[in-house]
Amino acid sequence: MHLTRYKSVLALPGMRTFMLVSLIARIPSTAWTTALTLSIVLDRHRSYAEAGAATAMFTVGLAIGSPLLGRAVDRHGPRPVLLLTGVVSLLFWNLVPVLPYSVLLAAAAFCGALQVPVMTLVRQSLAARVPESVRRQAYSLDSMAVELSFMVGPALAVLAITQLGEAASTLHVLGFGIALSAAVLYAYNPRTAASAAPTADVADDVHTSGPETAGTGWFSRGFVLILAVCAACCVILSATDVAIVAVLRGHGEIAWAGVVVIIWCAASMAGGFVHGAMRRPLPMTVLLLLLGALSIPVGLADSWWLLCVLAIPAGLACAPTIASTVDAVSRAVPAERRGQAMGLHSAALTAGSAVGAPLIGIVIDRAGPGWGMAAVGALVCLIALAGIAVEGTRRRSADASRMFEEYRTAGAVAAPDSEPSAQPAYETVS
Repeated sequence: MHLTRYKSVLALPGMRTFMLVSLIARIPSTAWTTALTLSIVLDRHRSYAEAGAATAMFTVGLAIGSPLLGRAVDRHGPRPVLLLTGVVSLLFWNLVPVLPYSVLLAAAAFCGALQVPVMTLVRQSLAARVPESVRRQAYSLDSMAVELSFMVGPALAVLAITQLGEAASTLHVLGFGIALSAAVLYAYNPRTAASAAPTADVADDVHTSGPETAGTGWFSRGFVLILAVCAACCVILSATDVAIVAVLRGHGEIAWAGVVVIIWCAASMAGGFVHGAMRRPLPMTVLLLLLGALSIPVGLADSWWLLCVLAIPAGLACAPTIASTVDAVSRAVPAERRGQAMGLHSAALTAGSAVGAPLIGIVIDRAGPGWGMAAVGALVCLIALAGIAVEGTRRRSADASRMFEEYRTAGAVAAPDSEPSAQPAYETVS
């Protein structure tokens, strides 16, 4: 294992402070789904379907706005984007309790598009700060930080709402928290452009050729494959969220949901650590295949403790799969388009989350959690196998192109030596 590369990442100037700032900034943004849902159900006394419609509108806004905000960061830097999105988020989350439901739906879509792009900005800044040779370890650390924030944020929101008996106060705190995250990042001003030269201790391992030096043509079939893996990964993750609740509710053990989710996230953190420390990590499509296959048994649990056991193998593949896609995006695009590409990556994650929950919900309503996880897991496995086939085809095509180029180069070098002599070989000199 390459544990020394984790030390190399954390030894970079300002990296430990940046990791801490990004973790704190993420926590408020992880609680919005729980807070908005409970606000509509508890305070407005509306159905879960109506709450789901509001979160869906916000999610649509996120998917549309993420690449646009990423492109704005590329062009104008992070500070103008943080100022705009911080103000909008502060106003929206404080107005949610008093907005009529129909107005809330429209406002959710608009403000979702202008949500503070913490995730995109942090990952874009990591790509600019960290040399390519240790970028996989940096994104593994980032994926572990994401899991930690998702363990803290929603739990705090549920605790606050259940203790207060209403969600309005929590929404106010959420608005100020997200605005504070924007203010912290504004003051920190994370770097989004790469420095002129890589760090000395890892400079020898950095590849200077490839997509990052190219200015155009980055939105290729390979990049689309990365986005497909991102979306499929979040399809299975959001489906697992729903399956956990459905399994526990079916056995009257819903109170253990928090414990199961914490163990699931902890397993994901462990998997992310191992992924970053491996000398030869598994390809993202293979990781997606493992994630889909290992998640299928989750729907078969008949008790909370068995569900915890079955969630561990699935969790081990979560963070590595997402980290591998982020790393792939950072290598697949030129630096001047990295913000837009990271925005598209976030949009793919959001789209997958939006699809996974209703997809498994339909199957669970008709056939139960076991069949629901089997159907979604099988779908994700098929996507992974298709991705593996595409990668194999691209690899063979690249090998053929390289062999042809080597053959042509060898022919060009040999050509001068093969020129015929001016005097025929059979003539003798008198």
